[in-house]
Amino acid sequence: MISASIPSPSASSFEIGSLELRAYGLMVALGVLVAAWLFSQRFVKRGHSPELASSAIVWAVVAGLIGSRIYHVITDWRTYQGNWGESWQIWQGGLGIPGAVIAAAAVLWVWARQRNIAFTDVADSVAPALPLGQAVGRWGNWFNQELYGRPTDLPWALEIDPEHRRAQYLNDATFHPTFLYECVWNLGLVVFLLWAAKRFSFKPGRLFGLYVLGYSLGRLWIETIRVDFASELLGVRVNIWVMLVFFCASVVYLLWGSRDESEESDSSEENDVSDEDSTETDAIEAMPEDSSVEAQITYDR
Repeated sequence: MISASIPSPSASSFEIGSLELRAYGLMVALGVLVAAWLFSQRFVKRGHSPELASSAIVWAVVAGLIGSRIYHVITDWRTYQGNWGESWQIWQGGLGIPGAVIAAAAVLWVWARQRNIAFTDVADSVAPALPLGQAVGRWGNWFNQELYGRPTDLPWALEIDPEHRRAQYLNDATFHPTFLYECVWNLGLVVFLLWAAKRFSFKPGRLFGLYVLGYSLGRLWIETIRVDFASELLGVRVNIWVMLVFFCASVVYLLWGSRDESEESDSSEENDVSDEDSTETDAIEAMPEDSSVEAQITYDR
């Protein structure tokens, strides 16, 4: 007997007069706005103008939307086989976050080079902004009753209407609310990244690497309980493979950066010791040849 559960919305759109607004699109737009706000705040604090921040946001949003949809269509191409006209109906859902991150990063890298701006400034500014936007945008999946997990009777189980259930789960009424899991995980990641940025002095670009590490780790375990249709590679969901690649790449990137910093620190210490030895040698050589033994003993002490 289920004592509590999270209901799903009865409608996935709102009507304002003759205008129909899709809830999924509204949540994605709201996610973009909050992410843009946090990015702009951090980017300006690094000494860049608000105009440059706005320019970066426009390019990132356009590239991210296109990249996310392309990623979704490529990884779930069987859904649109024979009806490719629906492949660009973004308001129906289907935005792949990995595609958005890859496309936006590529475009912003070019954008930064053209304006002679360090790309690491862009990457580290956007690091906590991305999970914030993702946390908000995930609520669009709630309105669409999609991307839920395995059946469960936990108190926070999500109610899914029969028309939105997969055939093998028609007799199950409640499921893991994976959209909520990812939202909470991402909000925690935002807090962690903001705290880490203040607490530690990271090498440029490493905060973004920490975001990739944290997001991919959370997405990995969430993907293992999702039951929505997804393309597979060797019997494993494609998104799991992608997250594994992201996770491993971020670990290598962060460890490589730590090794570089360690080598620089060791080199600096060696130079300091060398400078001290050189100073002592120069002082000894500078002493007059007829200096008294007492003066030399005093110096040796």
